[in-house]
Amino acid sequence: MFYPVNLDIKGRHCLVVGGGAVASRKAKTLAECEAIVTAVSPEFSEVLKNLAQNSAVTLINRPYQTQDLDGKFLVIGATNDEQLNRRVNADAEARNMLCNIADVPDICNFILPSIIRRGDLCIAISTSGKSPAFAKRLRKELEKTFGDEYAVFLALMGEIRKKLLSQEHAPEAHKPIFEKLIDHDLVAMIRNDETERINQLLYDVLGSGYTYADLMESAARQPKLITK
Repeated sequence: MFYPVNLDIKGRHCLVVGGGAVASRKAKTLAECEAIVTAVSPEFSEVLKNLAQNSAVTLINRPYQTQDLDGKFLVIGATNDEQLNRRVNADAEARNMLCNIADVPDICNFILPSIIRRGDLCIAISTSGKSPAFAKRLRKELEKTFGDEYAVFLALMGEIRKKLLSQEHAPEAHKPIFEKLIDHDLVAMIRNDETERINQLLYDVLGSGYTYADLMESAARQPKLITK
């Protein structure tokens, strides 16, 4: 059984061994989480080359070497060479590093769940490596339930929280405020683009000074993650 955890890898050095489609997906996800990503491989996909052009990933164009792990926080092995993947795992274990070998849970000390992302909402689905295909099926089903309105909802809630804190509201007083917004199905209002109803709800719960347009404009000014 695996211990569920969310890792903060912002600014941490992470290595991807491999240059194909799987390595590309792993590197892109790491970059989206603001890690400092390096990929090493004799060949690279166009996706990885584009990520490198956008400064999201550094490419080392040669076969993997053990010293590539120097200074790294975690490594992901994503090659079609089983012997090389096992070598990466052995090298990482010798250094007590976090190591994931794509599609080989038996030689991983952490595994990567199937993920749904809607802005700051992250839903992770794991079968502990028993059936990745079933995790993928569940992800597709949940994607129909959790649409882009959840990203907007969390951005809005984040701006409300920030504004309340700036006005010296006690954090313990926030819970009933947010519960009222949730209980009145703010998510559905966002989904249906009911701006007038949203503004009325914000006024009823928070008073004057909170409008949907202003709060979302403030959220749009926040730094964005790398997605290219």
